[in-house]
Amino acid sequence: MEKIGVIHGINGPVVKAKGCVGFGMSEMVTVGEENLIGEVISMTTDVCVIQVFEDTAGLRPGQKVRGMGKPLSVRLGPGIVGNIFDGIQRPLKQIEEESGAFIAKGVHTTSLDETKRWNVKMLVKAGVSVHAGQMLAEVPESPVITHRIMVPVGVNGVIDTAVADGAYTVTETIATVRGGDGVLHPLTMVQEWPIRTPRPAAKMRAVDRPLITGQRVIDTLFPVAKGGMAALPGGFGTGKTMTQHQLAKWSDADLIIYIGCGERGNEMTQVLEDFSALKDPRTGNRLMDRTALIANTSNMPVAAREASIYTGITMAEYYRDMGLHVAIMADSTSRWAEALRELSGRLEEMPAEEGFPAYLASRLAGFYERAGFVDTLSGAEGSVTIIGAVSPQGADFSEPVTQNTKRFVRCFWTLDRNLAYARHFPAIQWLTSYSEYVDDLAPWYTKNVGAMFIQNRAEILRILNDESELVEIVKLVGADVLPDEQKLTLEIARVIRLGFVQQNAYHTFDTYVPFEKQMKMMEAILHLNDVCRKLIADSRPMSALKAESIFDDIISIKYNVANDHAERIDVYAAKIDEFFAKFNETN
Repeated sequence: MEKIGVIHGINGPVVKAKGCVGFGMSEMVTVGEENLIGEVISMTTDVCVIQVFEDTAGLRPGQKVRGMGKPLSVRLGPGIVGNIFDGIQRPLKQIEEESGAFIAKGVHTTSLDETKRWNVKMLVKAGVSVHAGQMLAEVPESPVITHRIMVPVGVNGVIDTAVADGAYTVTETIATVRGGDGVLHPLTMVQEWPIRTPRPAAKMRAVDRPLITGQRVIDTLFPVAKGGMAALPGGFGTGKTMTQHQLAKWSDADLIIYIGCGERGNEMTQVLEDFSALKDPRTGNRLMDRTALIANTSNMPVAAREASIYTGITMAEYYRDMGLHVAIMADSTSRWAEALRELSGRLEEMPAEEGFPAYLASRLAGFYERAGFVDTLSGAEGSVTIIGAVSPQGADFSEPVTQNTKRFVRCFWTLDRNLAYARHFPAIQWLTSYSEYVDDLAPWYTKNVGAMFIQNRAEILRILNDESELVEIVKLVGADVLPDEQKLTLEIARVIRLGFVQQNAYHTFDTYVPFEKQMKMMEAILHLNDVCRKLIADSRPMSALKAESIFDDIISIKYNVANDHAERIDVYAAKIDEFFAKFNETN
């Protein structure tokens, strides 16, 4: 039976309809003569409040609202990787072909290409018992991603029929499963999942390995774990988007879901062009071969912006269930929160701090808590790592979105305006950033890079913290009055800042740095520190040490040593030993 209501009131993207008997909360609906897509967000006996994901200009009271009988969902199957969607999973390339550069109202396209034939390799045969989450077949979705077709959640039984290996469209039945109740379930390569419901997993595991990003300030000083949550807050111009681009390009996740939530359209264009042209260092193929983009730019409807991060996280969970490690870049959650605020205002809800709705914290928690490292229903391991940019107005980190985000994430990379204006990138301020994953990851570091890693990291941070205290003294009385030990601290801190923490995204060697090279660079800097402290203890003046080129030589390691020849850093260690011997001989 068709469910039909009638539009009673319109307030921007919020529509009220009467006569909505039989409608359900969170049900997908079509609105008006152009069949705009919407979602039920509030109900009384027969009145629905609907948020519409498209421009509502031209809607009139009296037009019809039709229920679709299912919640707002995404279609999951081959064709997601390498594609670019809007906030409700409409493929933008296909929309461009149909309506031009701008999305026309009422455009209805299939999320996945239903005409393309995929090469399917079946993993099961008739008569085999299967359960939810089990792998049915494999499809080469891209040169680097093998898409695993899974038994949908809620389906268990015995394979009744299975097709032979070959080429099929996503809508063709590739197997049928007869359940314990005798019902026959036809299975295609596509399954639907409501975006606001987390996908199930067999077990949530403790995080125990880092997400290697190739960015030294992150990997060494403030690491994030696979399956972890990180926030990247910063004011305008501090490099949030650029930093997320670097993480998306170089992190060792199997798949990247990049969500442009309320950001400028030219930035999403840059992502698309860069990722299509860039060579993936892990695979040698295009970076887009392991990336999916969701673009809900600032000129698109705010309701779709609110849905976009749920669309992205649902896709990520789907690929996690295949046994992949997925990283989500959400840029930015502040724009998403602003969409919540606008919708809340139009609903005439009681505002909380700075006009944001009272449920802001719970919505942020619901998003970030969908990260995690899990044992999947098929017995594999997979993870979803969430890295969310936050854009506080005026770089005020006390505002609600930043403060509530800080409550739920365990890794906080503070972007500093002064560092950015000094062209120090990534502009992550080491004094106010932190990572709570270091202790969780300590066994991995001990096993893979040696027991000294944690100690060396702590020493680097100690020197940087000591520098911040000394800088305040220098501002008052000048550097000349400091003892040589403190002058050395300032000089070694300079080497750390310029030669280790700062990174050049446009340099061949420095844009991405393998973990082995990061460790050797850190060891070389600390070796220089130890040698210089011994010389100062033997009454060698800091002015004489600083006159040598050794400090600048260590800074230049990042440009002069290729990433695949990290062992050449040992040459610089030898230079430090020669430097020490030279001053000993002059005694």
